[in-house]
Amino acid sequence: MPTSGSAVVVGGGIGGLAAAIGLSRAGWQVTVFERLPGDLDDAGSGISLAANGVRALDALGAGDALRAAGCFQRRVSTRSPRGTWLARMDGAELERVAGTPIVGIARYELHRLLRTLLPTPVVREEVTAVEGNAVVTTSGRHEAEVIVAADGVNSRLRKRFFPAHPGPVYSGSAVIRAITTEPFTLSSSDFNLTWGRGVEFGYIGLADGRAEWHAVLTIPAGTRYPDPIAEMRRRFGSWHEPVTALLDATEPEAVLHHDVYELVTPLPSYVSGRVALLGDAAHAMQPNLGQGACQALEDAVTLAHALSSTDVDTALTRYDAERRPRSQAIARAARQTGRMGQQLTNPFGIAMRNLAFRAMPTSVMARSMLRYTRWQPPAKDGPGTQN
Repeated sequence: MPTSGSAVVVGGGIGGLAAAIGLSRAGWQVTVFERLPGDLDDAGSGISLAANGVRALDALGAGDALRAAGCFQRRVSTRSPRGTWLARMDGAELERVAGTPIVGIARYELHRLLRTLLPTPVVREEVTAVEGNAVVTTSGRHEAEVIVAADGVNSRLRKRFFPAHPGPVYSGSAVIRAITTEPFTLSSSDFNLTWGRGVEFGYIGLADGRAEWHAVLTIPAGTRYPDPIAEMRRRFGSWHEPVTALLDATEPEAVLHHDVYELVTPLPSYVSGRVALLGDAAHAMQPNLGQGACQALEDAVTLAHALSSTDVDTALTRYDAERRPRSQAIARAARQTGRMGQQLTNPFGIAMRNLAFRAMPTSVMARSMLRYTRWQPPAKDGPGTQN
C-alpha cells in the first residue's frame, strides 16, 4: 500500500532540498535540517544541468522556474589551449536528441528556487545522532518513518551506518572557480571546456549575462594559493580568449577553491534500515561528466516515487535497486573521463585524444551523451527508465 508519514532530510543542498520537495508532493510531512547557518559555500559557482537533471526538476514541479532562471546552452565546445576546436556541438542538436536543452544556472539560484517550493523552511540545526527512527539535534529528538541522509561527501550518517567503508578519497584534482562581477559576452560558445596538460579551463553563460568559469588542476590535496587569480594568469595567460578576459572580470573575493573528493569504493547499499543515502553521501563523483547534481536529482525523484507507491521497507529496497547500479556506473565513467581529460599529461596521449575528438562526428558525440542523460522519471506504476 502507498505510504505517507513523517520524514527527516539531513542536508539542505540540492539533493536534500529536491528529496524534501518530492516527498512533500507525495504527501509526507518533511523536515529538512542543515547544520550550516547560512548559504552553502559553493553557492557562488555555476552548474550545468543536462537533460536528466532538467527532467528530474520537471517531475518535482521546478522545471518552469529552472527555465526562467537558467541560461540555455546552445553552443557547446571543446578546445585546445591555442584555441583549436576539438569538438563543437549545436545545442539544438543536443536538444533534439536529448529532448531538452542543457541549462546553466548559478547554484545559489538553484538553491533559492528549490527552497521556494518547500512547504516549510529549512531548520538550521545540526543532527548530532540517529537513534532508531529518530534524529537528535540541538533542539531535541525528532521521530520519522524515513530518514534521508543527504549530508554530502563527508556524510556523518554514511560513517554511522557503514563504518567499514573507507570513505571519500582525493581524486587528484582541485577546482578553482568564480562568477564574473559584471555581465560578460561569450561570443563563440556559452559552454566550453579547454583541455591542457594536466589542467582544464571551462566556462558557461548565466541568465543575468555574467559568466562562470572554472579551472581543474592536477595538484596535491590541500594546495592553496595566496592569490588565486594571479596563479590562474600564470597557468592560463597564454591560452585562447576569453580565458584571460574572464580572469580580468573576476574579483578575488569571488574565487572558490575545492579539492575534489570521491567515493572510489562503491557502497554496498544506499539503505540501512529506514535510512536512505542520497547524492554525494551515496555516490560522490568527479565533476567531469557534469552529473553530480543530476544524479542527486534522479535520486530524489526516484526515492519520492518509491515512497508514494508502496510500504517503506519495499520502497527503500526498490530505491537502492534502481539507483545504486546507475549512479555508481556514472561515477566510474566520470573518473575515467578525468583520466582522459584534465588529468592526462602524456604528450602523445594528448595528441591522440585530440585527434580522436576532432574526427568524431558531432551527431555521434551527441548520442554518446545519452548513456548518461536519457533517464526518464518513474512512471506512475513503474521505475525510471534510461531509454
